[in-house]
Order: sequence, then structure tokens, then C-alpha cells
Amino acid sequence: MEGFLHQGYFMLFIIISLGLLLGDIKVKGFSLDSSAVIFVALIMGHLGYSVPTEFQTLGILLFIFTIGIQAGPGFVEAALQYGRQLMLISIILIAVAAGLTFLAIYFFNVSVPVGVGLFNGALTSTPGLAAAFEATGSPLTAVGYGIAYPAGVIGVILFIQIYPRIVRKDLKAEAKSYLDELHSGHPKIHNAVLMVTNTNVDGKSLRELDLRNMTQAVISRVKNGDSIFSPTAQTILHLNDYVKVVGDDAAIQRATLLIGEKVEEELTFDERFVVNWLLVTNKKIVNKSIQELNLTAMNATITRIRRSGIDLKPFPHSKLRFGDKLLLSGSSQEMQEVRRLLGNDEKQLSETNFLPIALGIVLGVLVGSISIPIFGLFDFSLGLTGGVLATALILSNIGKTGPILWSMSGSANQLMRKMGLLLFMATVGTSAGSELASILSDNGLQLIGIGIVITILPMFVGAWVGQYVFKLNFITLLGVITGSMTSTPGLAAIDTKIDSDAASVGYATVYPIALVLMILFSQLLAMMM
Repeated sequence: MEGFLHQGYFMLFIIISLGLLLGDIKVKGFSLDSSAVIFVALIMGHLGYSVPTEFQTLGILLFIFTIGIQAGPGFVEAALQYGRQLMLISIILIAVAAGLTFLAIYFFNVSVPVGVGLFNGALTSTPGLAAAFEATGSPLTAVGYGIAYPAGVIGVILFIQIYPRIVRKDLKAEAKSYLDELHSGHPKIHNAVLMVTNTNVDGKSLRELDLRNMTQAVISRVKNGDSIFSPTAQTILHLNDYVKVVGDDAAIQRATLLIGEKVEEELTFDERFVVNWLLVTNKKIVNKSIQELNLTAMNATITRIRRSGIDLKPFPHSKLRFGDKLLLSGSSQEMQEVRRLLGNDEKQLSETNFLPIALGIVLGVLVGSISIPIFGLFDFSLGLTGGVLATALILSNIGKTGPILWSMSGSANQLMRKMGLLLFMATVGTSAGSELASILSDNGLQLIGIGIVITILPMFVGAWVGQYVFKLNFITLLGVITGSMTSTPGLAAIDTKIDSDAASVGYATVYPIALVLMILFSQLLAMMM
């Protein structure tokens, strides 16, 4: 049995199993969830067991890539909407940590190389450590990093678990608030039946009226006499016709002013017309606009687009994404052709194509290896995690390159994300745990205490600024804190507590700037030598 325990792959799954069992234990509603894996790993590492570091690299690559793919579509919108606020919180947090490190060097006689290592270890920044080692040229930097890193990892996880209780925040309510905020940017879609009473509309075609651009509403059905049909651009409206319009409240109000008053009338299609929800699963039409599809030629009209649970108004320039759900009305005979064009294959949503994942990670590693000289002072690179994250964010926004779709189904993303997380925590935990004995010798306790302060205090400052100054959504704020701390396990701790991508978006927004700031502040601290 002892031989099995010293085989890396066997110990890996022992740690994961014990960690998940421990994480399921709740004490007064508090549990560590899958984050417990890292605590088990620290103990096993201290006892002399190890896991090959290759699992750590594999785990973080899978975890970071899936984060980028999931958060990508919301990342750009978040950065444009309140990116400055998020990045300012990150700057404040890291600046406070650097200031505390300076005070430790000045008042506690901590050597500069050890202090710079403490700074990076407390904020769990491996890219920062590489830059710090290059700046100091001293192996003591790695010693400081090793001392502070375990407390840095654990401190962020504990902060994520405890801080919501301190400020009495209901994470489920915050997740609902975040979703409501997303919906407010995309108002709920309604429909109404209007009678054509405006004489200026009589005898004009929908193309002439340009109703969609004027009102942002869509006409899905028209009733002329006893005939009910799906309109085309050439459809001519007459007085006393009935039209069914689809849009948000403001769009319907504008359509009412243009066409005529609302009426209580049911526009039910006869057997020649149908209304269907269809899925976009045909890779050939992904990233094409509604106008390019020319569905009006098939007597079909898209009245709404449902994407990630949000109803969007369709416009001619609206581009379709894989997995979009479209509400269409049209001829029953030609709807089969529309169905074939869109794909409408639910099985494809549950299947996972590994080529985009593997190729995306390859591109990310290459991007992270690019070194850029900064004013001749030092070379900057995103590093492994930064390169993969940045690449995943870009690819998920591109959506499609040739036949390759840069997307994953929700279930596949969640599975690979958790697998990567477990591999990463089990490996990094045993690596850090093996240093516990040496850390506790000499003045290790004092340095551990300094590292804990550098980890915890900046998080409270950043959280206070985000919560009370910028009044951010609390889950987004937690993501910003973990991103600023460059803490993957911290983000995982949020992930296991609540089902929302708010934290991932916050994490992905500030993570790149946090990498840059860690390198810059490491350089500044090293100049004290």
C-alpha cells in the first residue's frame, strides 16, 4: 500500500477523494466545498507525499481556459460598462499590499529579496515571482514566496468563505440581482396586436415604412380580412388590418404611435402557418447576420433571440451564435427548410469538440510566452495563465474561425473547469505543504505573520472600496478580489458556493492588469536594494 501512496497519480486521486468528502461536511451551514482539496493536499505534502507538477500545469490550463471561454462574451461588456471601477479596485488592493511589504522591510528588517518574495507569495503571483527573482537576483526571493504562498492560498479561500457572513450578504440574492441587471440591459420582450388606423400607413409596404428601424419592433403576423399570415418586406398594410408586433415596452409604444391602437384580438395561424422555437446548431451560419440568412425568402420571420436565458430583439445586423434559440413564425411548408438551415439539433449542444480546447490552449501558451521590453527596464510577458486567459477571452468573443467554434456547452465547461481546478489544487497544495517544516524554523513564524497581513488587509480594503464606494454587485466584487490576488483557488471557492458567472467576469476583467501591476511593484520594491 505504501508503494501505491508514493505513486503520483494514485496520491492525486486520494487527495481529491478525501478533499471532496471533507468539503461535503457542513458546520452551521459553513463548508469548504471542493476548496477542501487544497487543505488535504497541504497535509499530505507535509507528510512527504507528492503529486507530479505536470498535473498542476494541466489543471490550471484547463481551468483558466474554460473561465475565459465562459466569461468572454460578458468580459468586453463588463470592461466597457464599469471596467475602470474594477481595475481601480485592483490597483488599490495591490498598492496596499506593496505598501505593507515596504513597511515590513523598513520596520521589521526583512531583507528586500525575502520581502519581494513575500509580496508575490501573499498575492499568489507566479509571474510576479519570476520578475521579482530576475530583479533581485537572489534565491531568497523564492524562500519568501514559499513562506507566504500557503497562507496566501488559504487566506483568499477563507476570506471568500467568511467575508459574506461578516457583511451579511445573501449570495443567492446577489446572483439574482446580477441577472436582473443583465436583463435590464436587454429589456423583456412582449407582444401586442394593433389595428392599422393611421392613414399614413395605408397602402404602404413594410419595406417603405421601415418599421423595424423606426420603432425597434418586429411584425410577426398580419391579418387582412380572414387571412392571417407571416409578413415579408413586400407585405402592404391597409386600414383595419391587424398586426402583431414584438418588442420591449418602448418599442411597442412607438409602434402604436406609428400604426394604430392596441386591440384585444387573437391572431392565430391556420394550418399553413406555425410558430416554432429553433436552435442554431449549424456551424455554417454561426456569425452570420439575420439579413445574410434572408429568411424572408422562406416566408419566415425571427421575432426574438434567446441567448443565455436573455431575450434579445432581432435586427437585420444581429449576428447569430452557436446555441441561440430563435422564435420564428412562418409557412408550415417552408419551416422545414428553415429548420434544416438553422440545424436545430439539441444533441450538438451536449457534445464537446476537443479541437477548439486543445488548439485554444496551444495559442494561449504561445501568446503567454511572448516577451515585450518595457522602456528598456524589464521584459513583460503574460505568462502561462495570463496568455491562456487572454486568448480564451478573445476567441470566445470571435465565436468562430472557419469551421472551428470557440465555444463549449455549459455542462462540458463546468466538468472541465472543475477537473482542472481539482488537479491544480491537489498539486499546488502538496508542493507548498512540503515546505511547512522548514518555514517554521528560524523566524518563519514572524514572516508567516507578515505574509498573512499582506494577504488579508488589502482584500478588506479592496472589498470596502468596491462595496461602499463603487457599490458593485457583491459576487462581481468577490471575483475582482480573487482576480487582483491572482488566486485561482479563490475563484474556485466562489464557484462552488454560487451558480453565477458574475465572479468569473470580474476575475477575468482585472486579472491581466493584476499581472502587470505585480511585476511593476516587484520591480519598485527590488529597487530598494
